[in-house]
Amino acid sequence: MFHNQGNSCKNGVKQVKTKQRGSAIVIAIFVIMVMALLGVALVKILSSSAESVAYEVIGTRAYATAQTGAQWQLLEVFPHDRNTATACKNNIIAPNLSNVEGLANCRATVSCNDDGVFDGKTYYVITSVGQCAIGGVITSRTVEIEARSL
Repeated sequence: MFHNQGNSCKNGVKQVKTKQRGSAIVIAIFVIMVMALLGVALVKILSSSAESVAYEVIGTRAYATAQTGAQWQLLEVFPHDRNTATACKNNIIAPNLSNVEGLANCRATVSCNDDGVFDGKTYYVITSVGQCAIGGVITSRTVEIEARSL
């Protein structure tokens, strides 16, 4: 009899195992799906982050281009070799940035306006728009400088 009870327990364990068959597959599929969703979310976050960094770099290049154009025009209005300022020119030749590393695909559009003479001093408004086009993305930044003669 003792031997028969062992067999019945053994059969009872087999019955429990057969009832639980397939639950491991369901849990495994669930874990795989959760991991896949986490992986997709991580890839999307990394892609978005890389894209925003690229836009930031192109924007910084456009800002540097606008600054360069404004400084270029300031040098035209206030030359180093003379003590007096010159009038703004109608036809402004923007600096050629094609040889400048990092600004090869950028250009500056500069405008200069004599804002008037007050108390014997001439006031100028210099506006420079830097624009960079890299990989189909066009970014522009504007810098405006107000200056006066001494």
